[in-house]
Amino acid sequence: MSPKNPDAGLVLTFSCPEQAGIVLAVAEFLAGHGCTITESQQFRDERQAGFYMRVQFEHTDGRALDLAELRRDFAPIGSRLTMSWRLTRAGEPQRVLIMVSKYGHCLNDLLYRASIGALNIVVPAVVSNHPDLGVMADNFDVPFHHVPVTRETKPAAEARLLELVGELDIDLVVLARYMQILSGDLCGKLEGRAINIHHSMLPSFKGARPYHQAYERGVKLVGATAHYVTSDLDEGPIIEQEVARIDHSMSAAQVTALGRDNECLALSRAVGWHADNRVLLDGLRTVVFR
Repeated sequence: MSPKNPDAGLVLTFSCPEQAGIVLAVAEFLAGHGCTITESQQFRDERQAGFYMRVQFEHTDGRALDLAELRRDFAPIGSRLTMSWRLTRAGEPQRVLIMVSKYGHCLNDLLYRASIGALNIVVPAVVSNHPDLGVMADNFDVPFHHVPVTRETKPAAEARLLELVGELDIDLVVLARYMQILSGDLCGKLEGRAINIHHSMLPSFKGARPYHQAYERGVKLVGATAHYVTSDLDEGPIIEQEVARIDHSMSAAQVTALGRDNECLALSRAVGWHADNRVLLDGLRTVVFR
């Protein structure tokens, strides 16, 4: 699959208080700039009287649109309707930094999907607190940064991570089984642009070898949760979850393999939807325009 054409069109996403005339204002703006809508989705949250929308569009004659001009012209509408909005090129890949420890299944899955164009991302770097997975990054020609973390070096390690985020112009940080707890300060600086994956059996099976713990307890379902990172450990807004059924005939190794497949699927979908500007934050929840 070839990468998307970054000039193919633009995507407007926004949230705002529910009020009359929102869709009309957007439609009139696009029509006034010679644009045609190619995809449109919207959601009304009755709980909080909120309105969420994603609109993908292009110029009627197919020529490239002036992003800066459209952002400038849309700003008064966004202000009038009290919008939190984002306007970007539809096919422009997001720059993703992947963090990992010793388990490589999610890293390998993301790097492979990125390499074949199945995800609209580029991966400028992999960061790990262990050196073990450097060879995997090398296989995909992705620079690998070993940043050890101890209680004493954690502030320096997090400072180095933020340096890389800035130096590499990173849009999204993905914790692909990165087994270190990020500080509240770092979580705040990465708010809305960091995604984590973990098994969905928390808090029942904490600590090491959770799938083996689940196997010993005879659970019938295992799952995985991909969510935005917040200072509340593993409790950020959920983007995607995957679940699979198991039975008594499966071994602990088979349960573990199934669980890791769940993690890969949930994380790749979450990263893909985020990269395609399909995820909007709704307080402790997300709105996902699939």
